[in-house]
Amino acid sequence: MYDDLRPRRSVLYMPGANERALEKARTLPADALILDLEDAVAPDAKAEARDRVCTAAASGEYGSREVTIRVNGLDTQWHADDVRAAAQAGPAAVVVPKINSAADVATVERALEAAGAPDHTRIWAMVETPVAMLRAHEIATASERLAVLVMGTNDLAKELHAEHVPGRQPLLTGLGLCLLAARAAGKVILDGVYNDIRDEAGFEAECVQGRQMGFDGKTLIHPSQLEPCNRIYAPGEDEIARARTIIAAYEEAEAAGRGVVTVDGRMIENLHVEQARRTLAIAEAIAALG
Repeated sequence: MYDDLRPRRSVLYMPGANERALEKARTLPADALILDLEDAVAPDAKAEARDRVCTAAASGEYGSREVTIRVNGLDTQWHADDVRAAAQAGPAAVVVPKINSAADVATVERALEAAGAPDHTRIWAMVETPVAMLRAHEIATASERLAVLVMGTNDLAKELHAEHVPGRQPLLTGLGLCLLAARAAGKVILDGVYNDIRDEAGFEAECVQGRQMGFDGKTLIHPSQLEPCNRIYAPGEDEIARARTIIAAYEEAEAAGRGVVTVDGRMIENLHVEQARRTLAIAEAIAALG
């Protein structure tokens, strides 16, 4: 059931115009990388960055890290060339900003297929506008090639005229709608970035919030955010031990024909066992990264 579970605790944006950054990314403990052709690249550097990023993505030099390319948006002059080049490079995914509808997903899918993208190159759709929040399920179910929803919380806050505040109350409706859509569609969903790299406590609090809400991981803007993000989004030792205890108690009761199972005085049902098994599968998948 969990054979294809892939850790995406930490997903780090790397500027596509910076060759040193792309080289450094080969050694960073990120589960996944987004080699960025959009916000991190000036207009006059787009073509050069595209060549550099596609060469990097096709190099096979990033080990177990999942390598993706963020292209420029559908309404930009660079989008078509970005998608064509990315398709030929064959990364794990193409990350597309400002996806607002199923039609947008279909447009990207057609372009990828026309350019010869391999089957393993998936679509990661960035949802970052009010209309995307309201169409999240439509977007999440638009294509089998679409694997991940990525929250664009900075743009969402801007569109809402909202402030960035601890606890993210202004964004919770949108975050919740997208989480519901991702889970209903069986897709992965990543939380948005945290802007203040000096605010370690604030960042950790937002990671905890995101994990508690149900996000699979978080997009990051700086390598210093990797360690706390990886730690918080991974099952802890106590959590793993409890998962093993729950599974063992359930299997023992099942073998003995007992209908009621308790662990530490709490009733255990099938749903708790399923959650425990998923916890162990995540821990095993993380350990396999080395």
